[in-house]
Amino acid sequence: MGIDFDLTVIWAFIIAFAVFAYVVMDGFDLGIGILFPTFKPGQERDQAMNSIAPVWDGNETWLVLGGGGLFAAFPLAYAVILPATYPLIIAMLLGLVFRGVAFEFRWRDKAHEKFWDISFTAGSFIAAMAQGMILGAMLQGIDVEGRAYAGSWWDWLTPYTLLTGIGTVAGYALLGATWLIWKLEGASQAHARTLAKKAFLATLALMGAVSAYNLVLNPEYSDRWLTAPEIYITGWVPIVTGILALSLLGALRKERNSKPFWLSIALFFLGMAGLGLTIWPNVIPPDVTIWEAAAPEKSQIFMLIGVAITMPLILAYTGWAYWVFRGKVGTEGYH
Repeated sequence: MGIDFDLTVIWAFIIAFAVFAYVVMDGFDLGIGILFPTFKPGQERDQAMNSIAPVWDGNETWLVLGGGGLFAAFPLAYAVILPATYPLIIAMLLGLVFRGVAFEFRWRDKAHEKFWDISFTAGSFIAAMAQGMILGAMLQGIDVEGRAYAGSWWDWLTPYTLLTGIGTVAGYALLGATWLIWKLEGASQAHARTLAKKAFLATLALMGAVSAYNLVLNPEYSDRWLTAPEIYITGWVPIVTGILALSLLGALRKERNSKPFWLSIALFFLGMAGLGLTIWPNVIPPDVTIWEAAAPEKSQIFMLIGVAITMPLILAYTGWAYWVFRGKVGTEGYH
Protein backbone atom coordinates (compact mmCIF):
# COMPACT_ATOMS: atom_id res chain seq x y z
CA MET A 1 0.00 0.00 0.00
CA GLY A 2 3.04 2.25 -0.20
CA ILE A 3 3.00 5.37 -2.33
CA ASP A 4 5.63 5.95 -5.00
CA PHE A 5 5.38 9.60 -5.95
CA ASP A 6 5.74 9.34 -9.70
CA LEU A 7 4.00 11.65 -12.17
CA THR A 8 0.82 9.56 -12.21
CA VAL A 9 0.50 9.80 -8.43
CA ILE A 10 1.01 13.56 -8.61
CA TRP A 11 -1.87 13.79 -11.08
CA ALA A 12 -4.02 11.62 -8.83
CA PHE A 13 -3.47 14.07 -5.98
CA ILE A 14 -4.14 17.08 -8.21
CA ILE A 15 -7.51 15.65 -9.23
CA ALA A 16 -8.27 14.64 -5.64
CA PHE A 17 -7.53 18.20 -4.52
CA ALA A 18 -9.77 19.65 -7.24
CA VAL A 19 -12.61 17.32 -6.25
CA PHE A 20 -12.17 18.18 -2.57
CA ALA A 21 -12.12 21.91 -3.34
CA TYR A 22 -15.32 21.54 -5.35
CA VAL A 23 -17.04 19.43 -2.69
CA VAL A 24 -16.25 21.99 0.01
CA MET A 25 -16.89 25.20 -1.93
CA ASP A 26 -19.94 24.16 -3.92
CA GLY A 27 -21.01 21.85 -1.11
CA PHE A 28 -22.07 24.63 1.22
CA ASP A 29 -23.86 26.36 -1.67
CA LEU A 30 -25.85 23.21 -2.36
CA GLY A 31 -26.35 22.74 1.38
CA ILE A 32 -27.98 26.15 1.66
CA GLY A 33 -30.31 25.18 -1.20
CA ILE A 34 -31.18 21.93 0.56
CA LEU A 35 -31.98 23.81 3.79
CA PHE A 36 -33.73 26.69 2.02
CA PRO A 37 -37.35 25.60 2.73
CA THR A 38 -36.65 25.69 6.48
CA PHE A 39 -36.04 29.45 6.34
CA LYS A 40 -38.93 31.88 6.44
CA PRO A 41 -39.81 33.55 3.11
CA GLY A 42 -38.55 37.10 2.97
CA GLN A 43 -35.66 38.30 5.09
CA GLU A 44 -34.31 34.93 6.23
CA ARG A 45 -34.22 33.47 2.73
CA ASP A 46 -32.76 36.67 1.28
CA GLN A 47 -29.96 36.59 3.85
CA ALA A 48 -29.21 32.93 3.19
CA MET A 49 -29.00 33.49 -0.56
CA ASN A 50 -27.00 36.69 -0.27
CA SER A 51 -24.37 34.88 1.79
CA ILE A 52 -23.31 32.92 -1.31
CA ALA A 53 -24.32 35.29 -4.10
CA PRO A 54 -20.81 36.70 -4.78
CA VAL A 55 -19.03 33.34 -4.90
CA TRP A 56 -21.37 30.50 -5.83
CA ASP A 57 -20.67 30.45 -9.58
CA GLY A 58 -16.88 30.66 -9.18
CA ASN A 59 -16.94 27.61 -6.92
CA GLU A 60 -17.87 25.40 -9.86
CA THR A 61 -14.50 26.13 -11.47
CA TRP A 62 -13.16 23.22 -9.45
CA LEU A 63 -15.72 20.85 -10.96
CA VAL A 64 -14.45 21.75 -14.42
CA LEU A 65 -10.83 21.30 -13.32
CA GLY A 66 -11.55 17.92 -11.72
CA GLY A 67 -13.52 16.60 -14.71
CA GLY A 68 -11.10 18.01 -17.25
CA GLY A 69 -8.14 16.69 -15.30
CA LEU A 70 -9.65 13.21 -15.18
CA PHE A 71 -10.20 13.27 -18.95
CA ALA A 72 -6.68 14.50 -19.64
CA ALA A 73 -4.63 12.52 -17.11
CA PHE A 74 -6.70 9.32 -16.81
CA PRO A 75 -8.58 8.94 -20.11
CA LEU A 76 -9.45 5.28 -19.50
CA ALA A 77 -11.09 6.17 -16.18
CA TYR A 78 -13.04 8.95 -17.86
CA ALA A 79 -14.15 6.61 -20.66
CA VAL A 80 -15.41 4.00 -18.17
CA ILE A 81 -16.84 6.09 -15.32
CA LEU A 82 -19.00 8.32 -17.53
CA PRO A 83 -20.90 5.51 -19.31
CA ALA A 84 -21.36 3.78 -15.96
CA THR A 85 -22.95 6.88 -14.42
CA TYR A 86 -24.52 8.77 -17.33
CA PRO A 87 -27.98 9.09 -15.72
CA LEU A 88 -26.45 10.47 -12.53
CA ILE A 89 -24.20 12.92 -14.38
CA ILE A 90 -27.14 14.16 -16.45
CA ALA A 91 -29.21 14.58 -13.28
CA MET A 92 -26.34 16.43 -11.57
CA LEU A 93 -25.85 18.84 -14.45
CA LEU A 94 -29.57 19.53 -14.78
CA GLY A 95 -29.74 20.13 -11.02
CA LEU A 96 -26.87 22.61 -11.20
CA VAL A 97 -28.53 24.37 -14.16
CA PHE A 98 -31.85 24.67 -12.33
CA ARG A 99 -30.06 25.87 -9.20
CA GLY A 100 -28.19 28.55 -11.17
CA VAL A 101 -31.22 29.75 -13.14
CA ALA A 102 -33.36 29.88 -10.00
CA PHE A 103 -30.64 31.81 -8.19
CA GLU A 104 -30.71 34.64 -10.70
CA PHE A 105 -34.41 34.66 -11.61
CA ARG A 106 -35.53 34.70 -7.99
CA TRP A 107 -34.35 38.30 -7.71
CA ARG A 108 -35.71 39.44 -11.06
CA ASP A 109 -39.07 37.69 -11.21
CA LYS A 110 -40.70 38.39 -7.87
CA ALA A 111 -44.10 37.36 -9.20
CA HIS A 112 -42.89 33.75 -9.35
CA GLU A 113 -40.52 33.82 -6.39
CA LYS A 114 -42.11 30.73 -4.80
CA PHE A 115 -41.50 28.72 -7.97
CA TRP A 116 -37.86 29.79 -8.13
CA ASP A 117 -37.40 28.95 -4.44
CA ILE A 118 -38.67 25.43 -5.12
CA SER A 119 -36.39 25.16 -8.15
CA PHE A 120 -33.42 26.33 -6.08
CA THR A 121 -34.06 23.63 -3.47
CA ALA A 122 -34.88 20.87 -5.97
CA GLY A 123 -31.81 21.62 -8.11
CA SER A 124 -29.55 21.66 -5.06
CA PHE A 125 -30.94 18.40 -3.68
CA ILE A 126 -30.76 16.57 -7.03
CA ALA A 127 -27.19 17.71 -7.68
CA ALA A 128 -26.05 16.70 -4.19
CA MET A 129 -27.82 13.33 -4.32
CA ALA A 130 -26.40 12.58 -7.78
CA GLN A 131 -22.85 13.45 -6.70
CA GLY A 132 -23.09 11.15 -3.71
CA MET A 133 -24.48 8.32 -5.82
CA ILE A 134 -21.69 8.74 -8.39
CA LEU A 135 -19.22 8.29 -5.56
CA GLY A 136 -21.08 5.21 -4.37
CA ALA A 137 -21.20 3.76 -7.89
CA MET A 138 -17.42 4.04 -8.13
CA LEU A 139 -16.79 2.57 -4.69
CA GLN A 140 -19.03 -0.45 -5.21
CA GLY A 141 -17.08 -1.34 -8.35
CA ILE A 142 -17.55 -0.93 -12.09
CA ASP A 143 -17.54 -3.81 -14.58
CA VAL A 144 -14.77 -3.39 -17.13
CA GLU A 145 -13.94 -5.66 -20.06
CA GLY A 146 -10.90 -4.79 -22.08
CA ARG A 147 -10.91 -1.02 -21.96
CA ALA A 148 -14.66 -0.39 -21.91
CA TYR A 149 -17.59 -0.34 -19.50
CA ALA A 150 -19.32 -3.73 -19.51
CA GLY A 151 -22.19 -3.13 -17.10
CA SER A 152 -25.82 -2.20 -17.61
CA TRP A 153 -27.63 1.15 -17.62
CA TRP A 154 -28.86 0.61 -14.04
CA ASP A 155 -25.77 -0.75 -12.25
CA TRP A 156 -25.42 2.53 -10.40
CA LEU A 157 -28.79 2.12 -8.62
CA THR A 158 -28.23 0.05 -5.46
CA PRO A 159 -28.94 0.43 -1.72
CA TYR A 160 -25.28 1.37 -1.26
CA THR A 161 -25.38 4.24 -3.75
CA LEU A 162 -28.62 5.51 -2.21
CA LEU A 163 -26.87 5.50 1.17
CA THR A 164 -23.86 7.45 -0.15
CA GLY A 165 -26.24 9.87 -1.88
CA ILE A 166 -28.20 10.57 1.30
CA GLY A 167 -24.93 10.89 3.20
CA THR A 168 -23.69 13.51 0.76
CA VAL A 169 -26.95 15.46 1.09
CA ALA A 170 -26.60 15.44 4.89
CA GLY A 171 -22.93 16.46 4.69
CA TYR A 172 -23.69 19.34 2.34
CA ALA A 173 -26.49 20.45 4.66
CA LEU A 174 -23.95 20.53 7.50
CA LEU A 175 -21.55 22.65 5.44
CA GLY A 176 -24.39 25.00 4.44
CA ALA A 177 -25.67 25.39 8.00
CA THR A 178 -22.23 26.07 9.47
CA TRP A 179 -21.51 28.58 6.68
CA LEU A 180 -24.72 30.43 7.59
CA ILE A 181 -23.73 30.43 11.28
CA TRP A 182 -20.59 32.27 10.24
CA LYS A 183 -22.27 34.71 7.86
CA LEU A 184 -25.60 35.55 9.55
CA GLU A 185 -26.70 37.20 12.76
CA GLY A 186 -29.69 37.22 15.07
CA ALA A 187 -32.62 34.87 14.61
CA SER A 188 -31.36 33.61 11.25
CA GLN A 189 -28.06 32.59 12.81
CA ALA A 190 -29.83 30.85 15.69
CA HIS A 191 -31.95 28.91 13.21
CA ALA A 192 -28.84 27.92 11.25
CA ARG A 193 -27.22 26.68 14.46
CA THR A 194 -30.21 24.45 15.19
CA LEU A 195 -30.05 23.06 11.65
CA ALA A 196 -26.31 22.46 11.97
CA LYS A 197 -26.76 20.31 15.07
CA LYS A 198 -29.31 18.12 13.30
CA ALA A 199 -27.22 17.90 10.13
CA PHE A 200 -24.15 17.03 12.19
CA LEU A 201 -25.85 14.07 13.84
CA ALA A 202 -27.23 12.87 10.50
CA THR A 203 -23.83 13.24 8.80
CA LEU A 204 -22.01 11.37 11.55
CA ALA A 205 -24.54 8.53 11.54
CA LEU A 206 -24.41 8.20 7.74
CA MET A 207 -20.59 8.33 7.68
CA GLY A 208 -20.61 5.44 10.13
CA ALA A 209 -23.18 3.55 8.06
CA VAL A 210 -21.18 3.97 4.82
CA SER A 211 -17.98 2.92 6.59
CA ALA A 212 -19.65 -0.20 7.98
CA TYR A 213 -21.17 -1.02 4.59
CA ASN A 214 -17.72 -0.74 2.98
CA LEU A 215 -16.47 -3.57 5.19
CA VAL A 216 -18.97 -6.00 3.64
CA LEU A 217 -19.00 -4.46 0.18
CA ASN A 218 -15.58 -5.73 -0.87
CA PRO A 219 -13.19 -8.14 0.91
CA GLU A 220 -10.25 -5.91 -0.06
CA TYR A 221 -11.88 -2.97 1.69
CA SER A 222 -12.31 -5.05 4.83
CA ASP A 223 -8.67 -6.16 4.73
CA ARG A 224 -7.58 -2.56 4.27
CA TRP A 225 -9.24 -1.49 7.53
CA LEU A 226 -9.17 -4.57 9.76
CA THR A 227 -5.92 -6.45 9.10
CA ALA A 228 -2.25 -5.70 9.67
CA PRO A 229 -0.16 -4.06 8.37
CA GLU A 230 -2.77 -1.98 6.45
CA ILE A 231 -4.59 -1.02 9.64
CA TYR A 232 -1.50 0.84 10.84
CA ILE A 233 -1.85 3.14 7.82
CA THR A 234 -5.62 3.58 7.92
CA GLY A 235 -6.34 3.36 11.64
CA TRP A 236 -5.66 7.03 12.31
CA VAL A 237 -8.64 8.11 10.19
CA PRO A 238 -11.48 6.99 12.53
CA ILE A 239 -9.56 8.19 15.57
CA VAL A 240 -9.04 11.71 14.20
CA THR A 241 -12.60 11.73 12.84
CA GLY A 242 -13.92 11.03 16.33
CA ILE A 243 -11.82 13.84 17.80
CA LEU A 244 -13.03 16.28 15.12
CA ALA A 245 -16.65 15.24 15.66
CA LEU A 246 -16.41 15.97 19.39
CA SER A 247 -14.73 19.32 18.65
CA LEU A 248 -17.46 20.25 16.17
CA LEU A 249 -20.21 19.34 18.62
CA GLY A 250 -18.49 21.45 21.28
CA ALA A 251 -18.15 24.42 18.89
CA LEU A 252 -21.87 24.25 18.08
CA ARG A 253 -22.84 24.09 21.74
CA LYS A 254 -20.55 27.00 22.65
CA GLU A 255 -22.06 29.04 19.79
CA ARG A 256 -18.84 29.73 17.95
CA ASN A 257 -19.08 31.62 14.65
CA SER A 258 -16.52 30.40 12.11
CA LYS A 259 -15.09 27.38 13.96
CA PRO A 260 -17.97 24.98 13.12
CA PHE A 261 -17.49 25.64 9.40
CA TRP A 262 -13.77 24.91 9.46
CA LEU A 263 -14.30 21.78 11.55
CA SER A 264 -16.99 20.63 9.09
CA ILE A 265 -14.48 21.03 6.26
CA ALA A 266 -11.96 18.99 8.26
CA LEU A 267 -14.60 16.30 8.78
CA PHE A 268 -15.19 16.17 5.02
CA PHE A 269 -11.46 15.91 4.44
CA LEU A 270 -11.22 12.94 6.78
CA GLY A 271 -14.15 11.29 5.03
CA MET A 272 -12.57 11.72 1.61
CA ALA A 273 -9.18 10.60 2.93
CA GLY A 274 -10.80 7.45 4.29
CA LEU A 275 -12.46 6.68 0.97
CA GLY A 276 -9.20 7.35 -0.86
CA LEU A 277 -7.32 4.93 1.40
CA THR A 278 -10.09 2.38 0.89
CA ILE A 279 -9.72 2.17 -2.90
CA TRP A 280 -6.01 3.05 -3.33
CA PRO A 281 -4.37 2.56 -5.79
CA ASN A 282 -7.43 1.86 -7.95
CA VAL A 283 -9.18 4.61 -9.86
CA ILE A 284 -11.87 2.20 -11.07
CA PRO A 285 -12.47 -0.40 -8.37
CA PRO A 286 -11.94 -3.27 -8.17
CA ASP A 287 -9.24 -3.82 -10.81
CA VAL A 288 -8.08 -0.71 -12.73
CA THR A 289 -5.21 1.16 -11.06
CA ILE A 290 -4.21 4.76 -11.63
CA TRP A 291 -1.19 3.60 -13.64
CA GLU A 292 -3.31 1.42 -15.94
CA ALA A 293 -5.71 4.32 -16.57
CA ALA A 294 -3.06 7.01 -16.98
CA ALA A 295 -2.25 9.02 -20.11
CA PRO A 296 1.26 8.79 -21.65
CA GLU A 297 3.99 10.42 -19.58
CA LYS A 298 4.70 13.16 -22.14
CA SER A 299 1.03 14.15 -22.10
CA GLN A 300 1.04 14.28 -18.31
CA ILE A 301 4.12 16.52 -18.31
CA PHE A 302 2.61 18.89 -20.87
CA MET A 303 -0.65 19.18 -18.90
CA LEU A 304 1.19 19.55 -15.61
CA ILE A 305 2.82 22.73 -16.95
CA GLY A 306 -0.63 24.14 -17.70
CA VAL A 307 -1.95 23.22 -14.27
CA ALA A 308 1.11 24.77 -12.62
CA ILE A 309 0.14 28.07 -14.28
CA THR A 310 -3.65 27.98 -13.94
CA MET A 311 -4.14 26.47 -10.47
CA PRO A 312 -2.32 29.28 -8.60
CA LEU A 313 -4.43 31.80 -10.56
CA ILE A 314 -7.64 29.99 -9.59
CA LEU A 315 -6.55 29.83 -5.94
CA ALA A 316 -5.61 33.53 -5.96
CA TYR A 317 -8.90 34.58 -7.57
CA THR A 318 -10.92 32.41 -5.21
CA GLY A 319 -9.11 33.69 -2.15
CA TRP A 320 -9.51 37.30 -3.28
CA ALA A 321 -13.24 36.86 -3.90
CA TYR A 322 -13.83 35.43 -0.44
CA TRP A 323 -11.70 38.16 1.13
CA VAL A 324 -13.56 40.98 -0.62
CA PHE A 325 -16.97 39.61 0.43
CA ARG A 326 -15.97 38.62 3.95
CA GLY A 327 -18.02 39.55 6.99
CA LYS A 328 -21.66 39.28 7.96
CA VAL A 329 -24.46 39.52 5.39
CA GLY A 330 -27.58 41.67 5.51
CA THR A 331 -30.78 41.53 3.51
CA GLU A 332 -29.45 44.00 0.95
CA GLY A 333 -26.32 41.85 0.35
CA TYR A 334 -24.88 41.32 -3.11
CA HIS A 335 -28.08 41.94 -5.05
